Amino acid sequence: MNRPLGNCWSGAVIQCHAATAKPGFMRRVECRLPDARPWWNRDFHADRRPFLEGRARIRDASRAWFRSQGFTEVECGALQVSPGNEAHLHGFRTDWVGENGQRRPYYLHTSPEFAAKKLLAAGETKIFDYARVYRNGEAGPLHSSEFTMLEWYRSAEPYTAVMADCVALCRLALSETRREALEWRGQSCDPNPEPERLPVAEAFQRHAEIDLEATFGDARALARAAQSIGVRTSADDSWSDIFSRILVERIEPKLGQGWLTILCEYPSEEAALARPLARDPRYAERFELYACGVELANGFGELTDAAEQRRRFEAEMDVKQATYGDRYPLDEDFLAALAHMPPASGVALGFDRLVMLATGARRISDVLWTPPI
Repeated sequence: MNRPLGNCWSGAVIQCHAATAKPGFMRRVECRLPDARPWWNRDFHADRRPFLEGRARIRDASRAWFRSQGFTEVECGALQVSPGNEAHLHGFRTDWVGENGQRRPYYLHTSPEFAAKKLLAAGETKIFDYARVYRNGEAGPLHSSEFTMLEWYRSAEPYTAVMADCVALCRLALSETRREALEWRGQSCDPNPEPERLPVAEAFQRHAEIDLEATFGDARALARAAQSIGVRTSADDSWSDIFSRILVERIEPKLGQGWLTILCEYPSEEAALARPLARDPRYAERFELYACGVELANGFGELTDAAEQRRRFEAEMDVKQATYGDRYPLDEDFLAALAHMPPASGVALGFDRLVMLATGARRISDVLWTPPI
């Protein structure tokens, strides 16, 4: 649906079930929606219900798929001592109050990752979690401050295994809605052909005509390259800032067009939780899955070196302090568990985004039963 942020609505084209359509199929219909209807408005809810029914079918089918693959479903607690230690993620803070009135800061997690890896250290081998996660300052057609992250881990398996899982889940989601392709804003992506696997350096060369390796460790060189293709930079931008801006503005919109793209082999400094590639430690075992220019999943060959993980977290929090005047504590219990965690691969998939593309919804809030904003 076309609608601005919040509960203000305008004319929209939506996907819905029709009495004349075959059961389970969706078609396009024109709907005029009045402004300022809350999500609990009966007519508004009826307009969104086909998307929500699709969500339920995809969740049931994906849960059955994980069980058929030998996974155990877990439920990681949302209340954590750290929301995550990535510089540009913002958590929701609260205070835990003990019996004696003692107060201690806690956060709603931005990902179940820390808790899930503790479960791997405890002996679990194949786990998945439909986790409710919380990220402050995120809202828009593709973002919600509260959303569902489908996260899973395979112990003692390479990260190519979870790449294959992602592709299988995209195919499964589309089969549940019986549509021809994943769709977003006039773009389409068929998940059934083999996906394109595209290393990040090659993507920069192909879509931005930038020799990324020639700029490693040199923010000025990358800034010059960015400016040459019309990407704005600032004097105080770090290499990472410029990398991200080029990726978002020039590369991501071209990924997942027609078929899925797996963007892989990220520079190591852009992969704080991933282990380095054995053949070239300048790069890491990190990938992202794209359909219709939309990032659906982010996966790693998981880093298990606790000392290196601490160093990376501290570096990320230094950036956060310099940029936002804030930093989050390190989860010392997580770092202790990491030393006991077996080699593993894992991935976080934006479940709501997958549902949105599989059902033809126009905004992430169309596939949330009770949108937070």
